[in-house]
Order: sequence, then structure tokens, then C-alpha cells
Amino acid sequence: MSTANDLVKDIRGLVTLPHVYIQIGRLVEDPKSSSADIAKAASQDPSFTLRLLRVANSALYRFPSAVETVAKAVAIIGTSQIRNLALSMSVASSFEGLPNELVSMDNFWRHSLLCALTARHLARLIGRCDPDALFTAGLLHDIGELIIFNRLPEQAKESLLMVLDSDEQIQVHQAEQKVLGFDHGDVGGELAREWHLPPLLEECIACHHDIARSRHHRRETALIHLANAIAIMAELNSLDPLDVPPFDPAAWELTGLTPDCIEPAVREAQAAINEVERLFTGRQ
Repeated sequence: MSTANDLVKDIRGLVTLPHVYIQIGRLVEDPKSSSADIAKAASQDPSFTLRLLRVANSALYRFPSAVETVAKAVAIIGTSQIRNLALSMSVASSFEGLPNELVSMDNFWRHSLLCALTARHLARLIGRCDPDALFTAGLLHDIGELIIFNRLPEQAKESLLMVLDSDEQIQVHQAEQKVLGFDHGDVGGELAREWHLPPLLEECIACHHDIARSRHHRRETALIHLANAIAIMAELNSLDPLDVPPFDPAAWELTGLTPDCIEPAVREAQAAINEVERLFTGRQ
């Protein structure tokens, strides 16, 4: 029987991260590199440069003056944030060619981006988390699903049918556990390790459905847990908690947030989603 680790062992043959992200990641980790080095690396890829400047000049950042160069983008957004942004912009295109007949990719990325927007909003509310890192974690939180859909399509279909046919309102990750012995969070966490992503991203992805497993980034993982359910509310245009997977009470305690934050988060995500979809997926 396959394990979560088995599914990502040879992932490089299926999905690879663009060279520009890998370069930026190496430079951010190198204490001898400068912001100028990072800007130079980012500028090597014309399509990445164009998308980076579009994002920097979008409503996501609301800078008072135009950002016309990569060097200025790096200077005002910050080096570690540029790495997160590079990853966010790379992932959707990296998975574009991955065959999948089980779910609509448009719907998958719309939910992922709504979760990213919500996570960013909540991170700003609590003021103790990096909003750009949480945006990236929100974007990637379900990435393991795409691997399962591609590698184990029959079992993935069985899991989805179990959710649809259940009278007990079983969640997708619970059905995956029953059918596979692991869930998409486990697979996403293994993928994050394979890609050498920052530990914060790895833990948020792996543990967003089971925040008790989180050890080092508990507040951020709890925030992604909340953002996932609130993103579903935004998709459904509902403010009723009964319409979405249950919130873990520990998530409210760890983040210091209360359910009063739900409606503003839903409305902000709904207002921003169309522009953000164009920026990150290229879809009109």
C-alpha cells in the first residue's frame, strides 16, 4: 500500500518549480547575498518579472506610488516576502499540466486563492504572523489533493464518493484517511519537504486539518485551519458555520481571534478574488 511519501518520491518527473524560484530561495538563505542579487535573479525571467510587477502594483499591496522595477519591488516588499511571492506565482503554473479528471482546476485554485486571501487578512488582524507567508500557506494548503488525484485516481474517486454518499457529513480528509491511510495534508507536507520549502509552510500544509499535530508553528497552522473554512463560506456566499467543516475550538484560542472576524474576512476575500485570480493563474 502506498504512503504519502511514496507519492512524492519522483515528483520531479511530474512537477518542477521554476528555476527563478529556486534561485531566489538560495539567495534568501545565503547571508552573503544582497537585495540587489535577489532582484537580479528575479529579473532573469521576463515572464516572472512581468507578473511580479503586476502583483506589486495590485490591490494586494496598495503602494502609494508605482513599482516600476524588480529592485524597487524587492526593496519595498522585502526579500523573504519576495521568495513567498515567487513560490505563490510559480505553483499554479507548475501544476497546470498535471493530468486530473476528478475536479475542476478552476474551482481548486479559486478555493486555494480564497484561502490565501483570508489567511493574509487574518494574519494582519492578529499582527503576530507574516501575512505574505500565510498567503502562500493558504494557497498551498490543499496541494496534496492534486498529487492524490493524479497518482491514485481510483482511490481519490472512492474518497470523494464517500463524502457525497455519507449521512455523517464526513470531510474529504477523513475519507482519505479511511481509504488511503493518509490524507492530502500528509501528502502536501511530504511535497513541501521534497521541495525544501520553509518549515512554516510545511507544517501549515501538513496539519491544517489536525492542528494538534502542529509543533513549531501552531498559531500559523491554526490560522490556515480557520482560513480554509472561511474560504468555503466565501465560495458558498454563506455566513452559517453549519455550512462548512467545523472550526476546531483550539484554533480560536491559538490565534486569539473570535467568530466576529468571519464576516469581514468573507467579504474581503470575495471583493479581491477576481483580480487575484487574474494575477496568479492568468485566467480572465
